[in-house]
This record gives sequence, C-alpha cells and structure tokens, in this order.
Amino acid sequence: MSGTDKHATTADSQPTLETPDLREKIELAGVSLVGVLAAVMVGFVFLDWVRHYPYADVAFEQFLIAGAWMDVYLGTNVFRHAFMWRSIATGVLVGVVAPLVGTYLVHRQMALIGETLAHTAFAGVAIGLLFIAVTGWEGSLLVVALIVSAVGALLVQWLTERTNSFGDVPIAIMLTGSFAVGTLLISWGRGFMSIGVDIEGFLFGSLAVVTASGARMMAILSVVVVAIIAMTYKELLFITFDEQAAKVAQFNVSGYNTLLVVMTAVVVVGAMQVLGVILVAGMLVIPVAAASQVARSFRETLYLSILFGQVSILGGFAFAIGASLPSGGSIIVVAILIYLAAIGVSMLAGRSGTAISTH
Repeated sequence: MSGTDKHATTADSQPTLETPDLREKIELAGVSLVGVLAAVMVGFVFLDWVRHYPYADVAFEQFLIAGAWMDVYLGTNVFRHAFMWRSIATGVLVGVVAPLVGTYLVHRQMALIGETLAHTAFAGVAIGLLFIAVTGWEGSLLVVALIVSAVGALLVQWLTERTNSFGDVPIAIMLTGSFAVGTLLISWGRGFMSIGVDIEGFLFGSLAVVTASGARMMAILSVVVVAIIAMTYKELLFITFDEQAAKVAQFNVSGYNTLLVVMTAVVVVGAMQVLGVILVAGMLVIPVAAASQVARSFRETLYLSILFGQVSILGGFAFAIGASLPSGGSIIVVAILIYLAAIGVSMLAGRSGTAISTH
C-alpha cells in the first residue's frame, strides 16, 4: 500500500461530526442530559408537593439552599425561590414533551392543531373562571382548561373524520370559535368575577402564572406522555408515514389519531403557563422544523427537536429573567434563532431537501 493510500485510510478513519456513530453518540449524550435534568425537575416538584412531611421538608430546604449558592456564584436572585423553580421545572418539561409530540404533528402536517387546542384551553380558562365565580369551587383553572381542551381535541378529530370538509377546515373553525367563546365569556363575566387571574399571562406567557398545582400537573402529564410515546412509538411512526398501509394492516388508525390529539391537548395546557395561548404552538413546531433541517432520520429528528426545545426554553428563561420580559416571547425568539442557524448549517452542508429516513 502506498504512503498516499495509508494517509487516506487514516484520514477516513478519524471520527468527525459527520461520522454516524459519533454523531449519534453526541445526540444520545445530549438527550440523556436533558432526561436527567427533567428527572431532577420532576423530583423537585414532588418534594414541593410533600414538603410538609418529615424528611421531605429537609430535602426541599436543601434544594433551595443549593439554589441560593447558585445565585451567589451567578450573581442572580432567582434560584433561591421555590416559585422560580416551579416555573423552571414546568419549562424544562415542556421543552421535552412539546417537541416530542410536535414531531409527529409536523410530519403529519397537523401543526396548526396545537394552536387550535391552545385557544380551546383558553376557552377552558374562561369557563373555569365563571364556574369558580358561580360555585365558589377552589380547584385549579388548569384542570378545567385540560378537560375543555381534551374535549375540543376529540371534537376536532370527530369533525375531521365525519365531515366532507378539507382537513384543516374543522381546525380553523375550532381555532377561531374557541378563542371567540373565551373572550366573550371573560368580557361578559368581568363584572361579577372577582378572581385575581393574570389573563395577559395566559395569553403571552408569564413565569408568575405557574402555580404549585400547575407544576404538579405538568410533571404528572409529562411522565404519562413520555411513557405513552415510548410504548406506541412504532405504531405512531407507521401511521405518520403511511396511514393507508396502516389501515390495510388493520391498525386502529382512528384510535391512534385520537391518542395523538389528546396528548397534544395535554401538552398545550401545560405549555400555556410559560408560553401563553398565542405562542404555545411555536414550541410544538419550531424545534421540530429546526431539527428537520439537519436530521437524517425520524429518530434523529426526535432527539434534535428535544435538544433544540430545551435550549430554547433555558435560553428564553435566561433572557426573560435578565431583561424582565415575558417568557413566552423570549422562548420563541430563541427557538427561531436556532431554526435560522439550522437552515444556515443545512445550506453549508449542501442539503437541498428535508426528506428523511423513517428509522
């Protein structure tokens, strides 16, 4: 073998970011770190829930002390407060489950359904406000919003399957109709609703909107959504890329479609706390769109969308806290910057399309 051949062989064997094995290892390491962070956040929410019990109160206090030390080293006044950790925990979990569900929605050309269900959840908030004002119920508004959004998801699915309209017509009707109902109910009930609720926070997102019960609900629902997707990954993948073949194979396509839209409703209600009704669809779509620019398979799109979603959440939180701006807009701006960067990387790599493998 000549010296040139030896040099070429050695050069080819050097691992680069283009090497599939190295690339996959880096992505898996990143997703693993996100998983650890999400587990820590779920642990904090659990400690916050049971902190009035023996030993749990000590562990919770130690968590806040560690946060205070972080403030000392970072020069901030954020991590020593329990309410900020609730907001961060909710955001971190949204950064996992929103791109996870959004990957299926984007590849099925159902991106607008997230926006629709967010508007439906806003109608649920309005209904909850009226219900609390009339009955004196002391439950969570998010529970009512979750129920209304889930019902809206089932209604959209039913209309799509049983009407002759184009697929996006029922979605558009539900999107505008539910938001109209929400605004009318809030305006009509403003005279006798004496509940101090930050409506603007629900519209545009706010760290102050996240409550202890809202963080708990997000933690529980996130675990459920991740578990369901892990168990139904192959079935959802099959239906996403070849629904007709899935029907021929006697898959319960309608059931899996319903499951997907209900999971979307669950995610948007949780994400609504930090992103707001108007911006919540961005976290379902933008990280996935960015990942699709550089990913080479569906699985890699899942991994990268979660990573991009998490960077968007943490970067948006940092910007919002530092500049005293709404969290929703900050997160979406960071997500768009990542998307533009992904387009730039794709162009530099000479990729002309976004077709990916289904593996």
